Amino acid sequence: MSDDKESKTKKMEINLSEQKASGEYSNLAIVTHSASEFILDFCQILPGMPKANVVSRIILNPQHAKSLLKTLEINIQRYEQTFGKIKEIPNPQNQTINIKTKKDIIN
Repeated sequence: MSDDKESKTKKMEINLSEQKASGEYSNLAIVTHSASEFILDFCQILPGMPKANVVSRIILNPQHAKSLLKTLEINIQRYEQTFGKIKEIPNPQNQTINIKTKKDIIN
């Protein structure tokens, strides 16, 4: 019976190159969506600077976006159980963000 269970379990190998393993630092995330996709732009912004550069863009379908949300919720709960509650940082300036793409700059 355990052989049947093991044969039904799918295993996936995930490869991570050395270049990607170092990651990209992001201290700002911008989420936009259309009817068919969610776009997550991860940015770096320096204090006092009026510009932020996108360091990575991830495009997800709605199902994967919802799955990511649930996975983050579970992992944040686990983190807080181990290390304590995460303090949320308020946005006192209520900053708005203007997104410029290369297309916007060219036109």
